[in-house]
Amino acid sequence: MAEHRNYTAISEFRVINRRKLLKCPDPNPYLKISVSPNSTMSNEEYLTVTVSGVLIPSGSDWVALISPSSSNVTDCPLSEAYYAQTGDLSDLPLLRQYPVKAQYVSNDPDYLKCTKKICQKRVFRRCVVTTCSGSLTFHVINIRTNIEFVFFAGGFDTPCILTWSNPLNFTNPKMPLYGHLSSIDSTGKSMRLTWVSGDEEPQQVQYGDGMSQNSVVTTFTQDDMCSSSLLPSPAKDFGWHDPGFIHTVVMIGLQPSSTFSYRYGSDSIGWSNQTQFRTPPAGGSDGLYFIAYGDMGKAPFDSSVEHYIQPGSLSVIKAVTDEVNSVNVDSIFHIGDISYATGFLVEWDFFLQLINPVASQVTYMTAIGNHERDYVDSGSVYITPVPTPAMPTPAKDTPWYSIEQASVHFTVISTEHDWSYLWIEKDMASISRSKTPWLIFMGHRPMYTSSHADITVDQRFVDLAFFGHVHNYERTCAVYHKKCKAMPTKDANGIDTYNNSNYSAPVQAVIGMAGFALDNFTTDSNSWSLKRIAEFGYVRGNATKQGLYFEFVNANTRNIGDSFRIIK
Repeated sequence: MAEHRNYTAISEFRVINRRKLLKCPDPNPYLKISVSPNSTMSNEEYLTVTVSGVLIPSGSDWVALISPSSSNVTDCPLSEAYYAQTGDLSDLPLLRQYPVKAQYVSNDPDYLKCTKKICQKRVFRRCVVTTCSGSLTFHVINIRTNIEFVFFAGGFDTPCILTWSNPLNFTNPKMPLYGHLSSIDSTGKSMRLTWVSGDEEPQQVQYGDGMSQNSVVTTFTQDDMCSSSLLPSPAKDFGWHDPGFIHTVVMIGLQPSSTFSYRYGSDSIGWSNQTQFRTPPAGGSDGLYFIAYGDMGKAPFDSSVEHYIQPGSLSVIKAVTDEVNSVNVDSIFHIGDISYATGFLVEWDFFLQLINPVASQVTYMTAIGNHERDYVDSGSVYITPVPTPAMPTPAKDTPWYSIEQASVHFTVISTEHDWSYLWIEKDMASISRSKTPWLIFMGHRPMYTSSHADITVDQRFVDLAFFGHVHNYERTCAVYHKKCKAMPTKDANGIDTYNNSNYSAPVQAVIGMAGFALDNFTTDSNSWSLKRIAEFGYVRGNATKQGLYFEFVNANTRNIGDSFRIIK
């Protein structure tokens, strides 16, 4: 199992599909599972699921959300090979369709106490059969297919089905949802918008003062999922979920550093809410305010367990949303380990719904992380020419790109590919330091970390390098070949300041603290490590032609845990 832990971080629920399905020895005629409200569902709902008629409540009773409701809840012995990459080879899987999420009924404190008793049978006015009930709250979003809730006994280790609810439908499964923006060039005059819908017909974005563009529509099937014939990915089988249709447009005719409004959809299937977005500054202009982090993923808004949970993601996205709503943030960079879907497609819907409050307002740029390429010969979640967090597609990805915003040239690479040193050298050689005096290098796996390091590469003339992968925050001196070439000095406000007038080496920072469970620091002996924080948060950056200024923001307290400047 050890070789699979990087893929699945195995827990009881995450190996539920490798459990044999037992037959529940329970002839209970009173069992029932009901859902409120029981009408068709909107795009986001908090449903109350009540299990009633239970004769003997158990701490091992649980409820799962299944999608679609037609999923075959039987053993899949012919698909055993599809489960090898998730780690447990000893048992056959449980469900053909992986549960979206689940909760133990004991999350209701009244369940095991049987506080809510109902008399089911009386003899001579005396109650002889009493049953118990429990209620759970499930957060549900529009994933285009109908759903149902299944009541299990036996816990996650020895599950068996007791009963299930009637199917529930979304009011509009074709609704256009989860729009997110990305930049396609350095002009600030065009933006890509991508959204998901259950409708395959082209739709439209209406924006600015009467402008519009029609969408290009793509989708994919299980057969399109990249995998290894010897060790298949879950996306080929129990991790599959209907992705809907991916709509993409490029909005042109914009102006940099400006605010526009837009909506997307069509008259026939509905329109999104009217949303305002901000274009980034053009390369070569002066001021840039951006946010950066890595390894965020997602977490449930209810008490459920899911395939993969990144506990800090909710506090980080809440803090970033508040910042985007209160100041003029120009762009966001998410440098790898984006959704942690890892072969389970419905995870992308929940992730895109989570980031929608910010990704719908400012350009959301990404880099490839190891959890975008977990499985052997797996594909990518990116759309060329510039990466953007989209639903997985079979299209080949562009593993590196560069873009300029205001006074910064960003070089973004994939640490999951063989490095293209020629491309990096050509990209850096093309930089005009009079136009963009600052070079920020971004990738997922870090070169320097007090937890562990994965890669090495010379980064001469890079002012600052941001990395993720390690789940904490760590800032270095100006370091090259593990030696400090220059140390910061304190300015009048006591802020560490690196003077690159006489350039020696890049400053490096690990910023993988945006969601995944935090990593401890393993050593105190690294002389190049100047600041270390194991808290959930993000980095905010402010760039002018005179200098770079950065702050680490604790997402829970909103306090500044670290700050530093780079000047020339």
